Amino acid sequence: MHRSSQAAPDVTAPAPAADFHDDIIYPDAVPFALVHLATLGAIWTGVSWEMVALCFGLYFVRMFAVTAGYHRYFSHRSFRTSRWFQFVLAFLAQSTSQKSVLWWAALHRHHHKHSDTEHDVHSPRHRGFWYSHVGWIFDQRYERTDLADVPDLAKYPELRFLLRFEQLPSIVLALACFAAFGWEGLVVGFFWSTVLLYHGTFFINSLAHVHGRQRYATGDDSRNNWWLAIITLGEGWHNNHHAYQRSARQGFRWWEIDVTYYILKTLSWVGIVRDLGTPPVDVVENQRALGRATIERIARQLAVKFDREAIEAYFHSLPHLPTREEIGAKLPHMPTMAELQAKLPQVPTMDELRATARHMIPDTPSMDDICVRARELIAEARLNSAVRAGVIGGMGATPA
Repeated sequence: MHRSSQAAPDVTAPAPAADFHDDIIYPDAVPFALVHLATLGAIWTGVSWEMVALCFGLYFVRMFAVTAGYHRYFSHRSFRTSRWFQFVLAFLAQSTSQKSVLWWAALHRHHHKHSDTEHDVHSPRHRGFWYSHVGWIFDQRYERTDLADVPDLAKYPELRFLLRFEQLPSIVLALACFAAFGWEGLVVGFFWSTVLLYHGTFFINSLAHVHGRQRYATGDDSRNNWWLAIITLGEGWHNNHHAYQRSARQGFRWWEIDVTYYILKTLSWVGIVRDLGTPPVDVVENQRALGRATIERIARQLAVKFDREAIEAYFHSLPHLPTREEIGAKLPHMPTMAELQAKLPQVPTMDELRATARHMIPDTPSMDDICVRARELIAEARLNSAVRAGVIGGMGATPA
């Protein structure tokens, strides 16, 4: 569907708001639309049960390549394998016409780094359902492949070959379906299964961040969704995955069906794959403390619940905040905490913060750490606003 180049622009920051458009009009969207239109060819070719079986067989094999290949292996390195099977996974994954494994892994790693923030490449929270489901793929900001994000993969010449000729695997499969089964095999077997694969995969970007339940506090909108897990061979346990990305198993509980993991486990018995990552017990039981970055992200979200205007102004002004020495130079004396409390709105109590946090996120051992940090952020933001607005004018403050 797309061409990729090896150089890449900086995609860590979104384009300015004035440059963003939800109505994606881009030449590479045309082949994507044509693949969908090709499914209507079944009106003329007919649909036999044999070709329906071929459709679902290709869907199953290639969905495994998407989940085990694109996602768990190339994006997260959650297991190890030989170089020949690495190529098999890459070839099968790219037969879905979802671009190269290098492009896919680079953008997916970027997604996890910025999940559901304004820098996320496909967050429903910031761009809406349709953009997160499919529109982002045709956004020119994400057209190129940033090899700096996948140095562990870019060192393999065969994967760089597939980057250069990313549609070769899908073309080979399409021709094989036509050669073996004629037009019906091409339309029903190849095109039908490809469209189903598109949207089965894309639902994880869109619906899995909107519908379902959260078991773990991850600082984003990831959800567990059982029916998405069925149609994607296990990817629907998305909140589990965001809680521990290194795991080759995404269904953490025995009843959470994860067909991809079952196949990987079987392949490990014959030595094709090895070192399958598994979630530690304390992660599964939700007893592990959150990392500092996750605490910071959730604390900011909590702080916004109490004082959006002050918090947003605070972070917007962070590069230009006056230092303590600069503030002191403008004041005859530094204000005491009692003086500040008399001038500033009351900072929420820990009990108030905990009550709000429990409505926002699942329980976590780091709940108090989140609330303490949120309280600090609210106090800092309100002090910053007061200093800038000259609220502490009785002590000689002037706007910064």
